[in-house]
Order: sequence, then structure tokens, then C-alpha cells
Amino acid sequence: MFPLLQAGDEVLVDMRAFRRHPPRVGDVVIVRHPHRAELKMVKRVTAVFPDNQYHVTGDNPAASTDSRDFGAVTLEHILGRVTSRFGPSVKSAQEH
Repeated sequence: MFPLLQAGDEVLVDMRAFRRHPPRVGDVVIVRHPHRAELKMVKRVTAVFPDNQYHVTGDNPAASTDSRDFGAVTLEHILGRVTSRFGPSVKSAQEH
């Protein structure tokens, strides 16, 4: 799959998105790494398991650290839903 984000892109995040409903498969989210709390990552929810466990993966699996490495994350690790992106790759995609 072609990665959604490219170097230099920026995202807007709805930090309140999951107060009313839980993340769904396909949502692009900001996730706090479960073993390195200072690291925030952009991932896609690819599966939802019982007990609020979410499998998250990057859109570029060959170069992504995600649930395949650290396992499912809980809702407390999911900080918000990406609502928009902008930056150099958006402009270049429109030019092509």
C-alpha cells in the first residue's frame, strides 16, 4: 500500500474523536508507543479485539514499527484520529 504520509507532511488530529465512539478499522490515528511513551506515531487501525485492544499498522509495512512488533495497544495509547493532512506530498500529488 502506498504510504498516506510522506516526509514533511503535517496532520490535523481530533483529540476528542474517541470520546463518543471507539476507533474503527480503517481509522488513521496518533498512537503513543507502548514501550517508549515519548514517541508518537501515525498508524492505521487494522483490527479491533475484545477488551479494547487495537491492532495498528503503518501504511508502509516494510519500514514501519507497529503492532506486529509490540502487539495490540489499548485505547489509552490512542491519542486521537487524523482528520486532515497537508504538506509537500499533497501538493505534488495534485500536480501529477
